Amino acid sequence: MPEAAEFRLEAEDARPAPAARRVRVLLPLPFPEPFDYGAPPGLDLPPGSYVEVPLGPRRVFGVVWGEGDPAAPGAVPDAKLKPVLRRFDLPPMPEVSRRFVDWVAAYTMTPPGNVLRMAVSVSAALEGPRVLTAYGRADGDLPDGFKLSPQRRRILDLLADGPPRPAAELAAEAGCTPAVVRAMADAGVLLPVPLRSGPRFAVPDGALPGPTLSPPQAAAAETLREKVAAGAYSATLLDGVTGSGKTEVYFEAIAAALRAGRQALVLLPEIALSPQSLDRFARRFGARPAEWHSDLPPPLRRNTWRAVASGEVRVVVGARSALFLPYPDLGLIIVDEEHEPAFKQEEGVVYHARDMAVARAHLGRIPIVLVSATPSLETLANAEAGRYGRIDLPDRHGGAELPEVTLIDLRRPDAAPPPRHWLSPVLRDALTETLAAGEQAMLFLNRRGYAPLTLCRACGHRLQCPNCTAWLVEHRLSRRLQCHHCGYTARLPDECPQCGAEGSFVACGPGVERVAEEVTELFPDARVAVLTSDTLLGPRAMQETVERVKAHEIDLLIGTQVMAKGHHFPLLTLVGVVDADLGLSGGDLRAGERTFQLLHQVAGRAGRESRPGRVFLQTHMPDTPVMRALAAHDRDAFLAHEAEARRQTEMPPYGRLAALIVSGEDERTVEQAALRLGRAAPHDRPELTVLGPAPAPLAILRGRHRRRLLLRGPKGLALQPVVADWLAAVEIPAGVRVQVDIDPYSFL
Repeated sequence: MPEAAEFRLEAEDARPAPAARRVRVLLPLPFPEPFDYGAPPGLDLPPGSYVEVPLGPRRVFGVVWGEGDPAAPGAVPDAKLKPVLRRFDLPPMPEVSRRFVDWVAAYTMTPPGNVLRMAVSVSAALEGPRVLTAYGRADGDLPDGFKLSPQRRRILDLLADGPPRPAAELAAEAGCTPAVVRAMADAGVLLPVPLRSGPRFAVPDGALPGPTLSPPQAAAAETLREKVAAGAYSATLLDGVTGSGKTEVYFEAIAAALRAGRQALVLLPEIALSPQSLDRFARRFGARPAEWHSDLPPPLRRNTWRAVASGEVRVVVGARSALFLPYPDLGLIIVDEEHEPAFKQEEGVVYHARDMAVARAHLGRIPIVLVSATPSLETLANAEAGRYGRIDLPDRHGGAELPEVTLIDLRRPDAAPPPRHWLSPVLRDALTETLAAGEQAMLFLNRRGYAPLTLCRACGHRLQCPNCTAWLVEHRLSRRLQCHHCGYTARLPDECPQCGAEGSFVACGPGVERVAEEVTELFPDARVAVLTSDTLLGPRAMQETVERVKAHEIDLLIGTQVMAKGHHFPLLTLVGVVDADLGLSGGDLRAGERTFQLLHQVAGRAGRESRPGRVFLQTHMPDTPVMRALAAHDRDAFLAHEAEARRQTEMPPYGRLAALIVSGEDERTVEQAALRLGRAAPHDRPELTVLGPAPAPLAILRGRHRRRLLLRGPKGLALQPVVADWLAAVEIPAGVRVQVDIDPYSFL
């Protein structure tokens, strides 16, 4: 070989091996950015691939977020680059879902891995569905020498004209063990057939005809159909009084999305996710939608997540977390009851699902419809500014009239309840008339249990949660005391821990159980049901109660807000609110707005068909704007008053807020950290106002001491960079957590 050729071969052998392709993998952990990993040769890893990677001694899942750059600052050298271990057999996470994760992380000032954990909340779903083996009858004659015992004969008879069935199922019906079935397969008498585990999801039919709509409903439906057909981003407020048929209108938008081959998402507050609403969907579209909420069994959550990711599921009806599912072709988002506080997640990644849904629709260039009988001021302000379209349905469907609302002034001696009772004589008389007429009534009190406070009559000691700044609520039906913030429970002590007095505890104030006790005394023949989250253990229990009400097996409902949403009871003509002022106490920015929304929804349960409805609100403050507006059915007057008050104080939606919640187990350390944050606050910027630090209304929650700071700025200012610079200037000690809440919704 020539010398020059030998030199070229030696030089080629000395060249370094080509660098491995590297990919950026986002992990479901609180890291600020994705990590680089090596892509093994032959393993296709497009962006969005779900992968398993090493992390120290562990194996964790992640999502390929893009290509890695070996020249990036801090990049791991090729020699130390760990490889991706495997790719899961799933379609990649859609590009719009990855952008949404990044957007939510930036907006909420949360590590993107924490948001990814919400998007892949069921990590078991990454593994393929478990393959079950079923057995069918083989064709042809039985093998020579094969003997038919009675059990084997029963198995063949079971399979004679039916589909293949699992061994355990066949064995149970034939009265034998699964080993008998497998032995028949080994002998060639039965044929094993692989079956996919988990249910198949029925496909709703968008071509099925819906009910006849009124002219206003038809016009509204046509507007929404046009927005779906446009295939572009739009946000629309569907504003209609209770009973106006808003659901049937947005069903038409869902039908349009289905006919176009797109997926649809309906977000509901978890409290409104009832079997009644799902059955209503099934009657319209011939199949129930896929559900997504916290009560789903783990296997169903796993199957649903995979079916959404594959596009098998066409419509999802779910709580706020359904927004983060990996839809490959989402074409429409509906946010029903958009005003509901339950759409705000207060722990972990702190976000408002309504606002994030608008962002998701914008990123995906699809329409979103916000639905409410009592829209939030934020949504109304966006509609008034032209950022959202607006459709009004001002009348109840089918000619039903809005109920008459009467304020019962509890300050008047003739209206005050008797001592140790909670129902005014006025409300008692109305209940008597309603029950005598064979109609149904509802009593509403948004307070669970028997009494909100238990104290010692000897020394005044109040029973308080050991983990929270909250009184223990007595639940007499279950004979326990409970904290409704952390879940702590205890039995009522025999003696006062403060003074030792025995049998001295007395219940103060009413809960729904105490109201039910009074009603039973007044109307011993009435069939009464108590509806709270304590008495309704799951959706099936709610469905059974709803069916009993419709069948007129119940005369009087007593409950909390679980019965205020979406239920339609034809014979329910009377609603009584025991303490209409309950939500107005405290310094909550939205106390008046929330009270109006809740009581308006409760009142809307009365007189939804031909029989007129009546509503009685027991109040000590009948002259407040909230009560006057409820009595006059003048929602717009109340909202105008509320909006003006917010404008004058530059509060949302006419200003921006960000809250910093400092918490930890050691009170002194928390106090010092909060004071340092207060001193480092951006006081030099005149357009900003900083309030605090101050103890939170719940100064102790789940054993952690809490301090709050509040930053207020003008409407158009992005507060996230301000907060980021603020936090960067302060060293937070170990054991102290600072939670950032952009656009806070509650102030506990």
